[in-house]
Amino acid sequence: ERGGNNSFTHEALTLKYKLDNQFELVFVVGFQKILTLTYVDKLIDDVHKEFRDKYRNEFQQKGTLGLLNGTFDFKDDFMRLLRDAEESSKVRAPTVMKTFEQSLKSQKTVKCMIETRGEKPKEKVKNKKNKGSKKEGTEAVAAPGKASVGDKQPSTAGDREELTKDEILQKNREEFFKRHMKAGEKSSKSPKPEAQKEKGKKPRVWDLGNSNAKVLDYSNSATNGSTEACPVEEFDPDIALGDRNREPGRLYDLEYESDDEAEEEKVIQNPSKPSMKKGGLGGMFGMLKGLVGSKSLTREDMDPVLEKMKDHLIAKNVAAEIAVQLCESVAKKLEGKVMGTFTTVTSTVKQALQEALVQILQPQRRVDVLRDVMDAQRHRRPYVVTFCGVNGVGKSTNLAKISFWLIENGFSVLIAACDTFRAGAVEQLRTHTRRLNALHPPESHGGRTMVQLYEKGYGKDAAGIAMEAISYARNQGFDVVLVDTAGRMQDNAPLMTALAKLIAVNAPDLVLFVGEALVGNEAVDQLVKFNKALADHSMAQTPRLIDGIVLTKFDTIDDKVGAAISMTYITSKPIVFVGTGQTYCDLRSLNAKAVVAALMKA
Repeated sequence: ERGGNNSFTHEALTLKYKLDNQFELVFVVGFQKILTLTYVDKLIDDVHKEFRDKYRNEFQQKGTLGLLNGTFDFKDDFMRLLRDAEESSKVRAPTVMKTFEQSLKSQKTVKCMIETRGEKPKEKVKNKKNKGSKKEGTEAVAAPGKASVGDKQPSTAGDREELTKDEILQKNREEFFKRHMKAGEKSSKSPKPEAQKEKGKKPRVWDLGNSNAKVLDYSNSATNGSTEACPVEEFDPDIALGDRNREPGRLYDLEYESDDEAEEEKVIQNPSKPSMKKGGLGGMFGMLKGLVGSKSLTREDMDPVLEKMKDHLIAKNVAAEIAVQLCESVAKKLEGKVMGTFTTVTSTVKQALQEALVQILQPQRRVDVLRDVMDAQRHRRPYVVTFCGVNGVGKSTNLAKISFWLIENGFSVLIAACDTFRAGAVEQLRTHTRRLNALHPPESHGGRTMVQLYEKGYGKDAAGIAMEAISYARNQGFDVVLVDTAGRMQDNAPLMTALAKLIAVNAPDLVLFVGEALVGNEAVDQLVKFNKALADHSMAQTPRLIDGIVLTKFDTIDDKVGAAISMTYITSKPIVFVGTGQTYCDLRSLNAKAVVAALMKA
């Protein structure tokens, strides 16, 4: 599924590979990452060509069993190819400087190298001429204007008597004072330097607000851990739960009705429609032309189909960069592959793309939260989950949904209110805690309060609050600690540094990135920069990165599910939870086949 990248780095090694789709072979070369070997690409190409040509008949006759049971004496050939590749890349001797006779300058005559002042800047001379002509034109235009003024002056002077020298001096003084008065008025409009603002930033005092910051500080209050701070609230459970017929504690899969059969019929019928207009024979030949019987697929055959597939993926909210890489990997996977009879190029490419998408969405390492919580229980420590993401994606809401799911599975939860920046963040979590305690009162769990809120108010260090919450959970015997953090943009360096500090100091068991399903290209930017910030600002040798993804607002996108592909492709991490609504029960696990069916829907 990632065939677009032909190299893979593992610790100190780099592997480069090449696919031979015709015989289903993979050629891999491994070397130390620190070495800069320029001949690797040439070596792998030469080995591929030599090996395929040498054993072509054996592959064709025996097939896959021949590959498994056959013996290939290729060592001598490989060593020869390796020596050739090494010799071709050896550093060449430095080039000898050319003699004067070999240079182009020696071929020029002395006459052509002589430059005179007048002839050298030919273009500049032209420009000067143009400028001169412009000046002459402006002077010619200005001259009549002056003449006209001159004509007017004698006429006005002729009407009155000539001015004496004293009167001329007086008049000049008046004009001088008038000019200075106007300049003074203009300068007076500029702000006076006397009224300078005092340096330093002052806090804004609101008319109806409370300027006392102590009101927002809950550090010394005895609310943490007490049930009085979160009194039981009476409300209609149907509003919070939605479906009452569900199985408690079960995380249902995403559901999607696919129309695969209808789509296949369209794919088969569409190529024959334009050719049928030309007549019966045209339709028959058009249909046969679309079929590839025992023929190797070429890039030219696939390019038109891949272009349509790429546009289709982008229209379904897959990031443009990811769509291009996916189509490139499918092309590399299919190029040279022999197709069976009665198989269209379109259906073959589509099938390969579907398989690649399913492989991307299925995690390499499955995150089983319930199993990990039980493992932490055996070690008598709380299981810590940290939520991070950009602003407004639904971190607090989905934290409450996950809390409800954990409570229904019999685990006690402590919510750490580490969003000390957003107004109302602590109050929002307090409300969720009251609702969850109303749905699961202590009486139903042997007098044990299943969810509590650990809060320290606003303006405090989030990493410190998380550390205190984990210590409190360990002492009080909580099973899970869910750490809520403030939303932050991926470009905000100070806030990203603070998040990296929180994760590095507290070492949570699971770091979940919360992203909304509405994003397209932005998903790539968010995840890449979040991971980069966690790696850059961590002091550990092996920094903690994002472990999984919570995909929210999935009920708002219909079949434009491309964000799921973009996020998992970038991080290679699984989508652990999917938020699909407003009630506590609207939490799902990802069904890869359902997402791919929605993605491939026309």
